[in-house]
Amino acid sequence: MGGILLLEDGRSFRGEAFGAPATKVGEIVFNTAMTGYQEILTDPSYREQIVVMTTAHVGNYGVNAEDVESDAVQASGFVARHFSPIASNHRSTGTLADYLAAAGVPGVHGIDTRALVRHIRDKGAMRAVISTEGLDEAALRARVEAWPGMVGRDLVSEVSTPVRYTFAEGPDGAPRIHTLDGGVKKNLLRLFAQAGCHVEVFPSNTPAEALADGATAVFLSNGPGDPAALPGMVREVKKLIGKTPLLGVCLGHQLLGLALGADTFKLRFGHRGGNHPVRDNETGRVEITSQNHGFCVDPVGVERAGARITHVNLNDHTLEGFMHADLGVIAVQFHPEAAPGPNDSAHLLLDRFLRFAGVARKDS
Repeated sequence: MGGILLLEDGRSFRGEAFGAPATKVGEIVFNTAMTGYQEILTDPSYREQIVVMTTAHVGNYGVNAEDVESDAVQASGFVARHFSPIASNHRSTGTLADYLAAAGVPGVHGIDTRALVRHIRDKGAMRAVISTEGLDEAALRARVEAWPGMVGRDLVSEVSTPVRYTFAEGPDGAPRIHTLDGGVKKNLLRLFAQAGCHVEVFPSNTPAEALADGATAVFLSNGPGDPAALPGMVREVKKLIGKTPLLGVCLGHQLLGLALGADTFKLRFGHRGGNHPVRDNETGRVEITSQNHGFCVDPVGVERAGARITHVNLNDHTLEGFMHADLGVIAVQFHPEAAPGPNDSAHLLLDRFLRFAGVARKDS
């Protein structure tokens, strides 16, 4: 059976079905990474999004249990020029087709993804529906129109842990990193653990007092949806500012911006991929970064609060990082855990972030 992708503005793309026989609605976005599709699929920041890969061939190295960033496939749908039915890699334990089918996620391939990506780039990210069930366009259009979109949506509550848990037991006297889980990627937690930290993870609705209790530093994680739709989290983050070191990545960066009084806004088509150039104002270096966000912090509000801008995106000059040394706040919009993509910015998490919080790495 064939597959179809129908966009909010009426444009449709037909191809071959892949993965699960299903129909899903979400925001259509594209990712420019050439590898790392399993991380992309399982990243909670992709909740309710249909992801288009710009690289031509996807799935050829299969899937495995080590490359996941959460316990489930989070994307609503997957689109590529070609999905390989064959997996050939010594780490592979299965095919992408079976992986998507088991997760109930539909995929479509055999379409002109260059035309699709150009359309998204020109018109902006929009609502869409992907179907591999043979539904007619009228039924699909009704589903698109009924979906509320991303703006104003709190999706964090759907992906955050319901209970506190220990990710890594640190040795006696180890720095304690308390993570506010907005949809955290496991690799972020792994890097803190590898640096010798004790890592605790807390639900997104945790009060500030409980989050800070016994913490060396509080880490605000990545996550999906509109940061402005999370007033409860922003309120608790405000209570922590100036009282404990705060580190933020992606959604955590946006929450810290809002807590300092800045505004956030939606990007036209977002930043997603492993090849985004960012200038580090602290060193003058240009780093190639891994990114996944559709919202951004207004730098005017950040500077008005007394923070220093530390990173700028060289493609569109949007804010990628800031620091407020007096209040103990440091944040970046991109992903320093660096997978998929280059590892140019991994040092930020392992060196600058931890040193800022007064934490020495066990191997330093």
